[in-house]
Amino acid sequence: MKTNKFLQILLVFLIGNTIFSQTATIKGVILDNENQPIPGVNVTFNASGTLTDFSGFYLLEVPENQELTINFSHISFKNFSLEINFEANEDFEFNPVMELDIEGIDEVIISSRQNKQVQGIINLTPETIRRIPGAQSGVENLLKSLPGVSSNNELSTQYAVRGGNYDENLVYVNEIEVYRPFLIRSGQQEGLSFVNSDLTSNVDFSAGGFQAKYGDKLSSVLDITYRRPVAFDASVDLSLLGASVSAGGISKNGRLTAIGGLRYRNNSLLVNAQETETNFTPVFADAQTYITYKVNNKLELGFLGNISINDYSYEPLTRQTNFGTIADPKALLIFYEGQEKDTYETYFGAFKATYAANENLTLKFIGSAYHTQEQEHFDILAQYRIGEVNTDIGSSGLGDVEFSRAIGSQLTHARNDLDALIFNLEHKGDYSISDHQISYGLKYTREDIRDRVQEYEIIDSAGFSIRPPGIEFINDQPYNPFNSPLVPFNDIDAFNDVQINRISGFVQWSKRTNLGENEVWLNAGVRAHNWTVSGEGIESVTQTVFSPRAQVALKPKWEADMLFRLSGGFYHQPPFYRELRDSTGTVRPNVKAQQSVHIVLGNDYSFKMWDRAFILNSEVYYKSLTDVNPYTLENVRIRYRAENNAIAYAYGLDLRLTGEFVPGTESWLSFGYLKTEENINDRGYIFRPTDQRLKFGILFQDYAPKIPDLKMYLNLVYNTGLPGGSPSYADPYDFQTRLPDYKRADVGFSYVLVNEDKLRDSGWLKPFKEFSFGFEIYNIFDVQNSITNTFVRDVDTKVQYAIPNFLTPRVFNVRTTMRF
Repeated sequence: MKTNKFLQILLVFLIGNTIFSQTATIKGVILDNENQPIPGVNVTFNASGTLTDFSGFYLLEVPENQELTINFSHISFKNFSLEINFEANEDFEFNPVMELDIEGIDEVIISSRQNKQVQGIINLTPETIRRIPGAQSGVENLLKSLPGVSSNNELSTQYAVRGGNYDENLVYVNEIEVYRPFLIRSGQQEGLSFVNSDLTSNVDFSAGGFQAKYGDKLSSVLDITYRRPVAFDASVDLSLLGASVSAGGISKNGRLTAIGGLRYRNNSLLVNAQETETNFTPVFADAQTYITYKVNNKLELGFLGNISINDYSYEPLTRQTNFGTIADPKALLIFYEGQEKDTYETYFGAFKATYAANENLTLKFIGSAYHTQEQEHFDILAQYRIGEVNTDIGSSGLGDVEFSRAIGSQLTHARNDLDALIFNLEHKGDYSISDHQISYGLKYTREDIRDRVQEYEIIDSAGFSIRPPGIEFINDQPYNPFNSPLVPFNDIDAFNDVQINRISGFVQWSKRTNLGENEVWLNAGVRAHNWTVSGEGIESVTQTVFSPRAQVALKPKWEADMLFRLSGGFYHQPPFYRELRDSTGTVRPNVKAQQSVHIVLGNDYSFKMWDRAFILNSEVYYKSLTDVNPYTLENVRIRYRAENNAIAYAYGLDLRLTGEFVPGTESWLSFGYLKTEENINDRGYIFRPTDQRLKFGILFQDYAPKIPDLKMYLNLVYNTGLPGGSPSYADPYDFQTRLPDYKRADVGFSYVLVNEDKLRDSGWLKPFKEFSFGFEIYNIFDVQNSITNTFVRDVDTKVQYAIPNFLTPRVFNVRTTMRF
């Protein structure tokens, strides 16, 4: 009995002790004004507290049923307090946004800019990316408005930077390198960009002179960060071009976050507006997800996944293109038979582990796999005639082709299939010692590619099959019968089984210091890249390159707020598979890495105009390129010679004025000057295919003063013409004419029913955090821009005409956006 009584007393004591010692929990993620997590925030009450980790997350146990003051403090941000009384066992989530400490701005100016302006990086806000109209809306659409970035094809998401080509740009998502399909040859085949704007929290872009921590490309870096949800959110975007949905959330304990998106796009609205009448049925769709799990305060795991399916079916019917002059108008009339069926399926998955060993050392481990299966099959017969156009205004046949000056046909055939599997294993580390920052990385990559190329082109002119230049034959009919073999004008038949193993690494050092009263930021590093090309019937070849790089930034203690930058070094681009394959489809393993010595001098000038903040960014640059691998550019298809038989140079000036031209909105004006030429086999300098001499861009956001919920967005670009290319097998030195200037303006109008400043407490709009609808006009001035030329010969005069292939005319689109 005594024992049972003792147990009862003990049980009552334990229960009572548990009841009277109950606690509550406060947790969350602390962000800055750009929705970036802030590590190292002190979260305290009385004598207890904690620090936010590298993802901005904190978790703190507090007593219940007490009036508490919880303090949030950070050296670079404004401190604030939260007064609250927690109930027993309450699990309270609080996700504040901290503002920069303006009073201490002089002391932290370099640290706040260290990851942006000091490195010559342009930061783009996700909201601006989502709002700006374009035939291919998204990150790349906004990049094309920046100086130094050019693209003369609104259907494509690809871009060239400072005289480089589309293959010279690095793209990262959460520090993971992503890839593009191989066989794309035209913008209307592309479909969706890898980057999903609905999942994006931060976009950084560097047009050159970037650090050693970035990979081995010659031109630019696009560094995307996908966001971490701090609560449940969802979005829907609908238009005549497609739809996208996304959703994200966080677990109750804050350890698991997940975000995902689905997108569908159909380019029929744009393609059907072009001159070529077609039966066009494209299906472009993808699914993406980004998941993070916080194992503990030191270890976090992440997964990035993407599945993309592009099914492109194209059946051209007829085309009429008018060209020439008012005095001598001509027209190209084409009748088509056949069709094209292309399929691009890509699967991408990456795991990332981040371990904060201590406050000075962070270790990262990344493993990724990319698998693409691509099919490009077509048989298209084009029967054409060039003729004179009826210009009689009173005639019922106005605009018709009356007299044919050339008749011919062209049969194109392709059975191209590619299967590529790319594995990456990577380790990175960041170590801080006082004001010194040391970063390093080591990466192994294996590329396994199987490629079948089977293409031919037959050209017939007035019943005679045209042979390619360089083939000699004797035709002395009727005295002797013609017995030379009939050969296609263009013929490629090859199968390649290629493996490329790469080991690359880098180490770099950064430091912030003072030079007198001036603040200085220094960075120096070196990259190394070793690769081996082998495969079926291919001689194994191994090569190695080293790329030292450096950056210096100086902020003088002047009344004027200025920042000066100098960066440069050696940049190498070891050949990817496409750069190893020549015009016959043969893989040449001896192709060297292209090399660029790059120097960039930049200045950022911050000032006030109309009592609003503005920044003028200016950069001058020079590139000296050796071991250049010449190429031809047709639409977006790049075909290399697989020879390092050229040298080249590029220099230019980039200017961008950004600020609040209209209060509360961000807009900018861009100007770029570029000259780039190459010298192939010491024959003299000619224009490179991406020699975009002048560029003007305007991105403008506005609203009606009397109706501020009525918004307007303008994206205007003017580019001088690119070199127009040359016919197949022709000498590029004989074809240095340029395409007409590229002029395009896209405008969008929207009316906002709900946003953060206009939430509804009742009615059917209550669930929405944002709800807007409107319409967009692409190519508002209906300018006829051309991307390439079709070369056709007049059999009578032997004149070869360059007939432009025009892009999209004016197109209307409607769009609605919802966020929950």
